[in-house]
Amino acid sequence: MNPRIRIALRIIAVLAAAALIAYLLVGKRAAWHSSSSAQSAAPTAGSPMGSEPQKRILFWYDPMHPAYHSDKPGIAPDCGMALVPMYESKTPAEQATTDAGLIHLPQSQQRALGVRLTTVDEQDMSRTLRTSGVVTADERNIAHVHVKTSGWVEDVYANFVGQLVHKGQPLFTFYSPDLVATQQEYLIARRGQQQLGKSPYDEVAKSSQSLLDSARERLKLWDLTDAQIAALDRTGEVSKTITIYSPVSGFVTDRKVYSNAAASGDTDLYTIADLSHVWVTADVFEADLPYVKVGEQAVIHFPYAPGKIITGRVGYSYPELDPQTHTAKIRIDVANPGLVLKPNMLADVELKIAYGRHLAVPSEAVLDSGTVQTVFVARDPATFEPRQVTIGATVDGRTIVTAGLKRGETIVESGNFLLDSETQLNAPMDMNQTNTGGTSTGGAKTGGGRMPGMDMGGGK
Repeated sequence: MNPRIRIALRIIAVLAAAALIAYLLVGKRAAWHSSSSAQSAAPTAGSPMGSEPQKRILFWYDPMHPAYHSDKPGIAPDCGMALVPMYESKTPAEQATTDAGLIHLPQSQQRALGVRLTTVDEQDMSRTLRTSGVVTADERNIAHVHVKTSGWVEDVYANFVGQLVHKGQPLFTFYSPDLVATQQEYLIARRGQQQLGKSPYDEVAKSSQSLLDSARERLKLWDLTDAQIAALDRTGEVSKTITIYSPVSGFVTDRKVYSNAAASGDTDLYTIADLSHVWVTADVFEADLPYVKVGEQAVIHFPYAPGKIITGRVGYSYPELDPQTHTAKIRIDVANPGLVLKPNMLADVELKIAYGRHLAVPSEAVLDSGTVQTVFVARDPATFEPRQVTIGATVDGRTIVTAGLKRGETIVESGNFLLDSETQLNAPMDMNQTNTGGTSTGGAKTGGGRMPGMDMGGGK
């Protein structure tokens, strides 16, 4: 289709929609005015013809741009439509007995405009927060292997990153002159205790035992195990090297141990991660952080196993936000039987956020101007009151109302935009009497009866 023809058809469709809205509103008002005029013109029992007060024309307005007013009939200068009269809706006596701000709409007109009602009720409000995460090792289960003195590595048993080792498994053998000297001191102290331990002099016996205990304690401080010390007692021979064992079961994630290489106490020789429990760290937007509680259950899905569900608990919420994304990290503690979860694996996380029990209404029932929120409350089947409310979170198409409504009240669920337009069309009549410019109906400021969604143009 030719682009120009397509644009022309879109313009025609927009004008047709605007004309339909104007037709509904103007036709409704004309029907009311005709009915009111007929009743005013009809004689009443016991009264002379024409004794009832007649409604007067307040002004003429453009149905396409209700802000344009004229004191006489004519044609609208911009769209070419005939100006429509705005009648006084009530006599002074009727106006004095009617609540200000109410909207009167017969049920037949409600059906024509698609007005639908609902009842305000309480319910438990909750939603599912979905975010992405990544598996990391539990930092509390990461071990670092060091030696306590300088020396040289000889034999290496755990010789590649990623190797699974078990607690007590040999990692490497280590030669250190300090360790050799300490073993010799221990054997000397042991022989002295054997010779002097049965001395008739208590001080001599106690001193020999004290020297042996001190030498044994030094060996333990050099990380010799009880089994290694027992072997030294049994053989009475100094071992050139000692074997260093793994303190935990896990995977070697870093290694700086090589045969015949020097090693010292400040070198992190091995990093071993126990992956029987892991963390899943997930990103949460700052607006959702107040609702994420420590101890709350999380449901986790992994791309490697579609349909498989793993559960965990929120263990911690980190105190910093990412300055780029304005998200914070939360930590979920997850058991990892079979070691199937691996660090840096991607995950999809679901958290259930509970808001508690609140009054809630359909979201479309709330007319939000940005600063003020309004709900139309049914006073009777044909009368509606625009009422300002205070709202909370919106969950699955329903909005929490924290103030302004009561349980059991009937409100407009659908069609409130047309009710608001009707209120705004009524505004020029009232404002004409008070000589002020504009009104605020339903919390949304209007300029002399402007219909929402219509372009006011340049100011006629």
